[in-house]
Amino acid sequence: MKGEMEFPAFPYNPYSIQLDFMRFLYQSLDRGGISMLESPTGTGKTLSIICSALQWLVDRKKLENMESNGNQKLGEGNEDDDEPDWMRNFVPKEPDLSERKTVIRKKKIGFRSKEKEEIIRDLFSHGEGEGEKEKAKDKGVRNEMGKIGSDEAGDEEFLLEEYDSGAENGGKSKRKNAEGDDVFSSEEEEEVDGLGNEEEEARLRVYFCSRTHSQLLQFIKELKKTKFASELQVVCLGSRKNFCINEEVLKLGSSTRINERCLELQKNKKREASKMKKLGVGKRVSCNKASSGCPMLRRRKIEEFKNEILQLEALDIEDLVRVGRNKGSCPYYGSRRMMPTADLVVLPYQSLLSKSSRESLELKLKNSVIIIDEAHNLADTLISIYDAKITVNQLNQLQSQLDGYFRRFHNLLGPGNRRYIQTLMILTRAFLQMLSDDSKIVNHTGLLNEAENTKSAFNSTMTINEFLFALNIDNINLVKLLQYIKESNIIHKVSGYGDKVAISQKVAPVGDDEVVSEDGSAISAFRALADMLSSLTNNDSDGKIIVSRPKQTCNGLEEGYIKFVMLTGEKIFSEIIDQAHAVILAGGTLQPIEDTKERLFPSLHRDQLQFFSCGHIIPSENILPVAVKHGPSGQAFDFSYKARSSSTMIEELGLLLSNLVTVVPQGVVVFFSSFDYESRVYDAWKASGILSRIMKKKQIFREPRKSADVEAVLRDYKETIDVLSTNGPMSSNGAVLLAVVGGKISEGINFSDGAGRCIIMVGLPYPSPSDIELIERVKHIEGLQKTVQSKQPVYGECHNGEVEAGFHILKSCKGRGKEYYENLCMKAVNQSVGKY
Repeated sequence: MKGEMEFPAFPYNPYSIQLDFMRFLYQSLDRGGISMLESPTGTGKTLSIICSALQWLVDRKKLENMESNGNQKLGEGNEDDDEPDWMRNFVPKEPDLSERKTVIRKKKIGFRSKEKEEIIRDLFSHGEGEGEKEKAKDKGVRNEMGKIGSDEAGDEEFLLEEYDSGAENGGKSKRKNAEGDDVFSSEEEEEVDGLGNEEEEARLRVYFCSRTHSQLLQFIKELKKTKFASELQVVCLGSRKNFCINEEVLKLGSSTRINERCLELQKNKKREASKMKKLGVGKRVSCNKASSGCPMLRRRKIEEFKNEILQLEALDIEDLVRVGRNKGSCPYYGSRRMMPTADLVVLPYQSLLSKSSRESLELKLKNSVIIIDEAHNLADTLISIYDAKITVNQLNQLQSQLDGYFRRFHNLLGPGNRRYIQTLMILTRAFLQMLSDDSKIVNHTGLLNEAENTKSAFNSTMTINEFLFALNIDNINLVKLLQYIKESNIIHKVSGYGDKVAISQKVAPVGDDEVVSEDGSAISAFRALADMLSSLTNNDSDGKIIVSRPKQTCNGLEEGYIKFVMLTGEKIFSEIIDQAHAVILAGGTLQPIEDTKERLFPSLHRDQLQFFSCGHIIPSENILPVAVKHGPSGQAFDFSYKARSSSTMIEELGLLLSNLVTVVPQGVVVFFSSFDYESRVYDAWKASGILSRIMKKKQIFREPRKSADVEAVLRDYKETIDVLSTNGPMSSNGAVLLAVVGGKISEGINFSDGAGRCIIMVGLPYPSPSDIELIERVKHIEGLQKTVQSKQPVYGECHNGEVEAGFHILKSCKGRGKEYYENLCMKAVNQSVGKY
């Protein structure tokens, strides 16, 4: 019986709650659909998921093979005995892939007439003579020659190919060459000329997702304890930043710039190959190594990397990087090459939840099993992926580059390109005007009634339709514009020309400086604009537009921006649910499950959602929860937003910690509501001498703001506890770690044994009511329930950044909006204290 089934792959003698968990998960996968499994930290959740889900995968594959063999034998019995062997054994030969590539490349390249080839050479040649100019005149291009000039020659590579926007009935848009022949898009080119993305049928596999890099490492570590690590084909996917081994690219630092440089190197390689073909056999193009493509992307090296990985058991990201460095081959693309044969795919949230990422990685979700760990914040994580933001600096950069490009190539562009570039220029100017002109909002009373029009001079919110009408851009076909941006390669053409102009003027192009921000490059600005335009194609009720104008703060001038905030994840998550055989949401703190259900799959009946929750292995008598109301001097604790920063409250907290470190052995972790508050408390303790009193008993460590530095701090913290607990003086024992709720330390990091003898939560970490996005989500959720109850939703606008205005909105919420706000706090507390 399945209810009594065992799991031989489990490497230890399982507890009864672990057996219950594994059996429930196995049965859930058999049933399919959506299930939620809650198992506290320390109960072996990860290992239980592995042994149950992968056992089900192995069993299901065996069953499918048996059914397949049975059907095959049945078919053999029905064969016509008169049919000759050569006919029965004949298998039509698949068309040669190389021939298909050749055909596609020929279609891509097209065939220009000799006359038009000469026109282009004349337009972009150096130092033409009078005879050549006369020849150009005969062909109707004398004016263009006069405008280009010899100092601007060589710009042919930045000229966009002619673009046909396609038929109005929805026909596919195409780029065209000078002869009018169809040209395939760059995406199709990469599919053929890339690293060989094999086509594959829907394959039964398990996708395991988690939020952080460290959580994925922990999963692979647990997987290696079982037989499945060697029996199944496992692929670990990650970001370019985590996988990249090209030091010149890696030193750029930010994920955005690393992604851009990687794609740019691939395009450079194709561009140089194209030049070699044009020059003919025996001719060479002088180019440096950095500009001719990434040396880690040679086909032979990628194949060697893949073949070696196939011979090894499951590897995590760090192992794959190590193999990549030894082979001189890219682990990012090498791991993707292993996807067609994978039984288990381990990857971060973003890669699976984002539709664009799924398409880029070619993830096949049909009939698969998806397990999402740490799913307590899944709804908020999902919708945040689809947020879009563009800043004033990015808009100014776009306006400058588009204007410069259009002036340079205006007379050389076809009507399709001219029309779309002008549209982009109009949109850029409109966005900038929105950020600088209050009247665009305040005087727009045709859409906003007087009660809702209580905007501040800095921040405003509106629906998608209100935004489009306010800017008078509601008549622009954004879908076709986005298709043009995707297919025309305008992003790289315009940004490439802008960089060339900047270099010629001896000005470093934005994005090449090491200290530039992530949104500093032109390509980043273009993609931010494309994301924003894509957001505007959503339904009016799906999200809100936040307009934040530049304002002076105590830290200087705060940059203005326009941001789209997605408010509902139902439509997004349904794309995953509809394809997968089963979706499992796992975590240590999933309750209340009704909140997740209503936000992600509200149409699902309650009896269709399977839920399992097990208790903790540690008995309740071994845990001592205490709510401390007063400090050592009798002062009542008040960690509300108004009172928490007072010197009295900070000093009283320091005195309490000074007393605790004398009686609690080994490790003590203190959680604050934010990095700013932790810094304020630390500085106050240092000035008053409380810090030195604490350090006489325990060393103090602080959670760093940079995620990359967290591992080193944790290692030093645990090593200090181990050393002082065994060899240290009696007066000094252990360490104190000052951490932040919602930070890296509170998410997915377990503190076992002496690392977490006492956990201190300073106040309740309610989110700030001044957070515009939070208030919009609360209003949206509250409005959903009022609509269900056939009542008109009550909206009060407050986006002046003041806490009092946010409190006004929260106090007006009596239903699900209020519950959502409180649940955010309690989930954060559970995540922080539940890791010990």
